[in-house]
Amino acid sequence: MTPWLLSGLGLVILLLAGDALVRGAVNLSLRLGVPALIVSLTIVAFGTSAPELLIAISALKENAPGIALGNVVGSNTANILLVLGVPALLATLHTSECDSRKNYVFMLLATVLFIGLAFCGVFNLISGAILLSALALVLWNAFREANAHRKAIGEACAEEEELEGLEEADPDMPYWKVSIYLILGLIGLPMGAHLLVDNATIIARQYGISETVIGLTLIAVGTSLPELATTVMAALRRQADVALGNVIGSNMFNLLAIVGIATWFGKIPVEPEFLRYDLWVMLAASLLLIPFVFFKKDISRNWGVALTFLYVMYVTTLLL
Repeated sequence: MTPWLLSGLGLVILLLAGDALVRGAVNLSLRLGVPALIVSLTIVAFGTSAPELLIAISALKENAPGIALGNVVGSNTANILLVLGVPALLATLHTSECDSRKNYVFMLLATVLFIGLAFCGVFNLISGAILLSALALVLWNAFREANAHRKAIGEACAEEEELEGLEEADPDMPYWKVSIYLILGLIGLPMGAHLLVDNATIIARQYGISETVIGLTLIAVGTSLPELATTVMAALRRQADVALGNVIGSNMFNLLAIVGIATWFGKIPVEPEFLRYDLWVMLAASLLLIPFVFFKKDISRNWGVALTFLYVMYVTTLLL
């Protein structure tokens, strides 16, 4: 099989295994009596980032750190320009109806912190500890706010609301089924990541493209597909808060959790091109959300065209 087909196979295995792991972990936690609030803030959040994390770890082991960093930076850029742009082509995202200001500010701060650490030239254990400390603060704030919400509307209502928000939740799922999901996830994730990274590296060498560019484009778009699917459905259901919140949360986790944990497996050097171009594109894309977050603008079809066009232009500059 060609490296392209094997890369595609690796990506499919990775995404399916990530979904299986989330379902297994969520339902095991609920069966063991872990509150839905804790499950949604930790297990779901980390589980949905598992494909990106496994790619980063696999890339470091295969001595291709450019793929690890490129995947994170490229995914964040794709999440804003592509994941919000394409659904807006299908239906206007009514972001004026939702309040994402606080989480958006956290995302911007995480982006600035990430860029600042990148200028040290390498992400090492110290950088990782700083990123994970910032993640802990974000999770603590989310937990505190969710707890206040629970007290305001009542424990029973809150638990029911949180369970409804977990699409993977089935508190009565039998243990044998939970075990199958967990086994498929734990076996599939490393297998898919290994297939994808190995063959993406071969593609890069065959076509004279750097591993970093492959990480910024092919792998970044591939790992953004779940967010894209979620956002398309949210747009069609007029759930703009889900669409915008999904992107903001995903970007925060990419920056703080994935690189933070990946530094345990090796140093991630930052190539000069990241400092000159890609990190600033990621920041500029993040700043494009200001009108939608602070000035109650909807992401209309015109905005969808503009965001998608900007992403196509960005990828074109990388490949030329």
